[in-house]
Amino acid sequence: MKVLVIGSGGREHALVLKLLESPLVDEIWCAPGNGGISAVAHPVPIKVMDKENMVKFAVENGIEFVVVAPDDPLAAGMVDAFEEVHIPTFGPRANAAVIEASKVFSKNLMKKYGIPTAQYETFEDEAAAIAYVKAQNSYPAVIKADGLALGKGVIIAQSEAEAVEAIHEMMSEGKFGDSGRRVVIEEFLTGPEVSVLSFTDGHTIVPMISSKDHKRANDNDEGLNTGGMGTIAPNPYYTPEIAAECMETIFLPTMKAMNAEGRPFKGCLYFGLMLTPKGPKVIEYNCRFGDPETQVVLPLLKTDLMEIMLAIYEERLSEVDVQFSDEAASCVVLASGGYPVSYKSGYEIHGLDEKGQAEGVIVYHAGTKLENGKFYTAGGRVLGVTALGKDREESLRKAYAAAEKITFTDVHYRRDIGKIK
Repeated sequence: MKVLVIGSGGREHALVLKLLESPLVDEIWCAPGNGGISAVAHPVPIKVMDKENMVKFAVENGIEFVVVAPDDPLAAGMVDAFEEVHIPTFGPRANAAVIEASKVFSKNLMKKYGIPTAQYETFEDEAAAIAYVKAQNSYPAVIKADGLALGKGVIIAQSEAEAVEAIHEMMSEGKFGDSGRRVVIEEFLTGPEVSVLSFTDGHTIVPMISSKDHKRANDNDEGLNTGGMGTIAPNPYYTPEIAAECMETIFLPTMKAMNAEGRPFKGCLYFGLMLTPKGPKVIEYNCRFGDPETQVVLPLLKTDLMEIMLAIYEERLSEVDVQFSDEAASCVVLASGGYPVSYKSGYEIHGLDEKGQAEGVIVYHAGTKLENGKFYTAGGRVLGVTALGKDREESLRKAYAAAEKITFTDVHYRRDIGKIK
């Protein structure tokens, strides 16, 4: 099969490498791709939101299957556009991608169907939102922009002053554009966080191996929130007993709720969970593979990913035996100095082979470009160095040993990924 993967980050590189393992896949194109992806697949210079040219390219080049990876094109109806020209596609339609694209929608869905989540209220009026947060007088308070904001639209306010400022910046100053015109204010939950990606065709839901993301820029969970500085899988807090509880109280009810709303979800449904003293609760849903969770989950997948994606498209996921390795995986993200605020790009990356890889690990490229056989930095998160091991400690040791040998100007990475308190 000729496959087109849409996206340009580490998650897309992970998807491309996994799909290339399948005997069902002949060639892969990636739009727009990155330096590491272009070493193994054909890059296509089309922006992820350009539906018209993306569909035109697929039709003209005989593409037989499309994987839409990022949230923005999913929310904008990229899958719907390919369906119109009868090209099989992996990912939810726009009316199901709303589970991530609107936090107001997802919170109301959970309330309606009794899916455990934090207590909340939604607001379209700034004065009402400020009055509510003052009346609650409970801090930390969580302020969320309704729409997509590159994973940065959540502010945890430690005081009334911080909460009022966050609301004002979102609703009046347009900090997150239209995404922040409506806000969700919710109670602050405590407990270990768990990411669970799941395959679903709307009839069957198959959770993947659990993972733990590290969002803060610096060690000891200090600094600004980022897109993710590293991950481990499996998540040590996520026991078989908790997994069974989540299946009954969260995963199946969510799939059934979306069906009941006339929005069947097909693709990868991501559950961001908090294991609170009162049981697991949903912090957020994503309508796609997480990044950098994908970089530790997919290396542990033993079943053919293309076979799974075809089964989801054809709504026969129940026929596939999805299996994962019992090893552990760790990913350390190498970022540009200054990320997630201001940083410089264009620095040569040293320590990689001609395919952008390093010995004993998998190097997933995110913000890179390939020019004249050399790799250069081209973004905030540059590389994800993933290692497998018999346990978490071994996988972390391998990942860090490899990360130390990969260098570029102002490289920054956390030294405490996988550290369990």
